[in-house]
Amino acid sequence: MTRTAGMAPMLVLLLLLPLLIPGVSGAQDQEPLWRSNGLDPAEWTDRPETEDSPMMESYTGNAVISMSVSYQESHFSGRVDGTVIIELFEQWAPITTSNMIAHVESGLYDGVFFHRVIDDFVTQSGDPTCKALGAYPLTSPNCGSGGTGETIPLEHDENLSHVDGALGMARSADPDSADAQWYIAETEAHNLDPENRDDEGYATFGIVRDGMTHIRAIAVTPTSDDPTGIEEIQNPASSAGRPIYQVEILSMEMVGVADPDGLIRNPPEPVETQSSFMESFVRVVTFPLVILLIVTAVVGIVRARTEIPVLMEQEDGILVAELVIDGQKTE
Repeated sequence: MTRTAGMAPMLVLLLLLPLLIPGVSGAQDQEPLWRSNGLDPAEWTDRPETEDSPMMESYTGNAVISMSVSYQESHFSGRVDGTVIIELFEQWAPITTSNMIAHVESGLYDGVFFHRVIDDFVTQSGDPTCKALGAYPLTSPNCGSGGTGETIPLEHDENLSHVDGALGMARSADPDSADAQWYIAETEAHNLDPENRDDEGYATFGIVRDGMTHIRAIAVTPTSDDPTGIEEIQNPASSAGRPIYQVEILSMEMVGVADPDGLIRNPPEPVETQSSFMESFVRVVTFPLVILLIVTAVVGIVRARTEIPVLMEQEDGILVAELVIDGQKTE
């Protein structure tokens, strides 16, 4: 046996470890913890106006965002802090929702303010350049046109439209230019749906489930082109108003998934199957097998270091064994 051969058990051990120890392989593919947190939609009561749309229903497993906001509703009111709950329709808009989730998880929207507010239309935010520099409204000159530089294609589905409270992606004239900016419809805005436009329309991909009162209050806050802050005399020409008082997103985070049937909150009892039996068997035998392989590897290495190597030669048809000792052959 040579020293190289003695290393064979160790190499086998290293190759088998990922297969023998549960959880070693595929650990990087585990879903985030928030995916296992089921949320009861019955607890979301501050909702948008109801409409005949599939968007009115919650669906098991859909990602849920919690957005903490701070705003001043009028000239004479104090600041209000509130929470807005948003459900994403991952089954109908996988590209757009994945883009949103990635931005939320990275903290892109934390500290960003709403830069465009139009009563009876939309409240727009999501521009990472729209952060107060020192004192609001001082900010980046790019505010309102900024983003990450990575765009996504326009994504439509027949189940999605601009119902009251809908979450949509802002874009430029190019239908495939959506980046990080988004808006919330403060009322139904079906004039933005693709079937009602000649520019392919805008993509919706989520809806406010709770906290719609805060969105309505933000929609009537005094703005640069409509400074009254009085809903009854809003300027009908307002189109790009920036709030006079900062409407800030304190934080956005993924908090769980919709669980209308309680399947995630109260999972059914597991049924013992042959597969689960085999998994239990593998767990039971894994530790002894790993120990055995380690011992085998150690013994192999020790023997490779201590045994005298034997060379085999054939002379006149007769097999002759030779020992190699200090470089000298002996027969």
